Amino acid sequence: MENLKGIMNKQILLFTLGLYIASSVLSYATFSFLSGTGFIQDILVSDGTKKTTEDLVEEEQTKLALLLQIDPSEPKDQECPLNGKLYTKTEQQAWAKRRPLAIMIENSPDARPQSGLSDADMVFEALAEGGVTRFMAMYYCGVQKYDTTVAPVRSARSYFVDWASGFNYPLYVHVGGANLPGPANALGQIADYGWNLENDLNQFSIGYPTFVRNASRTGKDVATEHTMETTTEALWEVAEDRDWTNIAPKRTIGRKSLGGDDWNETYKGWSYQEEAPKPGTTTTISYEFWNGWSDYGVEWEYVAETNTYKRKMAGESHIDLNNDKQIEAANVIVLLTTEKGPIDELKHMLYTTTGTGNALVFLNGEVVKATWSKPTRESELVFSDRKGDPIKFARGLTWISVLDTDTEVTY
Repeated sequence: MENLKGIMNKQILLFTLGLYIASSVLSYATFSFLSGTGFIQDILVSDGTKKTTEDLVEEEQTKLALLLQIDPSEPKDQECPLNGKLYTKTEQQAWAKRRPLAIMIENSPDARPQSGLSDADMVFEALAEGGVTRFMAMYYCGVQKYDTTVAPVRSARSYFVDWASGFNYPLYVHVGGANLPGPANALGQIADYGWNLENDLNQFSIGYPTFVRNASRTGKDVATEHTMETTTEALWEVAEDRDWTNIAPKRTIGRKSLGGDDWNETYKGWSYQEEAPKPGTTTTISYEFWNGWSDYGVEWEYVAETNTYKRKMAGESHIDLNNDKQIEAANVIVLLTTEKGPIDELKHMLYTTTGTGNALVFLNGEVVKATWSKPTRESELVFSDRKGDPIKFARGLTWISVLDTDTEVTY
């Protein structure tokens, strides 16, 4: 009986592996089944590398669901509007029906490791209160193939709202927000901008099952505020129910009427390099948001083989809980601007988000001394070199750390 069972298990394995070689993709459920058969064998996958069934199981177990079946021969020639990375037409057709998600993600030590940061197209990083930083991760192209867990979701801040405003009304995702009367009143600003009718996905007005408190997500005993979890597809489902699709809301900036058009047609975006130049020699970057607050200190190490920067935080590799991989960015931008605060009893911060200022842009192992420009809250954020020409970025995840103008950046 045991021999018969072993033969049957082997037949099931061979059949399933045949499907994998044909499609290059297997769903989470299928891999979970194979992991229970007890067989560990080498597989030659479509990119020519060898992996074991155990490796493949581990890679897919962090994903909730396979959403798109993509032919491995389908060319990747569709440029992501947010970071220039190339995807298939199948993925482009999926994101074209939507607007991007801009999700607030916390960064206190109890929140780490976060889920989903490595799958973002772009990430903004700035102080939330005191010396504690927070992220606003933008999701659009990189999460169309899989439903992706994002956690822990946290509250809104006024300057993140300003930066989000430059992306043509993305879907802004948060759990409440700063609401003391005054310039840091993020919830009041969201209401004033009319976002509750157009693009605001506040957990307070949505709740379960779109948002879930997952107290066991990191295996640590942490306070409730560090446990809020959601997924990209769950958020887009809520947006679809509200008829918040790819059509950007109508609005007026000065005398110019905008909106009412496809998001992909009205968002201009940046320019990208067709080919990466020869790698440069600027291989390490480091900075702290506040001197002495090493828990939030950041280091980046350039890897020429992948033309990416690997991220460390608090002296350790910054890992994504979804895939247990170190976060890598194609572009690292240090945006320098005026920082103010704490301004109230809750230690809220403020940043100058409009106008112009200096920036350091790291890409291809080089540093470009640049300027940033954002004339109004709703204007797109633009980076230019010292000649005034728009910078052509590397294709892939772009990470923007916002620092006070006096901050020391070592490279």
